[in-house]
Amino acid sequence: MPLFNVRVYGVLLDKANRLLVSDEFIRGNYFTKLPGGGLEFGEGTLECVAREFMEETGLTVTVGEHLYTTDFFQISAFNNKDQIISIYYHVHCDDTSGIKTSTKKFDFSPDQTADEVNGLAESFRWVNFEDVNEETMSLPIDKVAVQLLKEKFSL
Repeated sequence: MPLFNVRVYGVLLDKANRLLVSDEFIRGNYFTKLPGGGLEFGEGTLECVAREFMEETGLTVTVGEHLYTTDFFQISAFNNKDQIISIYYHVHCDDTSGIKTSTKKFDFSPDQTADEVNGLAESFRWVNFEDVNEETMSLPIDKVAVQLLKEKFSL
């Protein structure tokens, strides 16, 4: 039976106008995406994005305005029986010094990517917002979200 998979993501721009992105290795594939993840049963979307940021980055964020919700059909990249619905919020963090970031894309050690079936790895990078475009992101919904962000924040 097909299921809906609700994902919630945060758009974090720092004081230097850089966007935080997550480079991930999942099931043998490399993805660049926005930080966030799956909505848990009994949880609201605002709680979800704050929890995901804390779990993934260690940062405490304040959730701001809603930016975008998927408005087209998208099948999951990981389960062809799930329809993905992604929700994006602008998030704020006064102190981002606590997050470990890299300047290198997919900054993983060989042991982190050795298991192509079950391997998981994640690293974070700041990308100058002026350099962000659809090609920065790997997932189809993130590509749309980034395009909309560029239009909104480039005014």
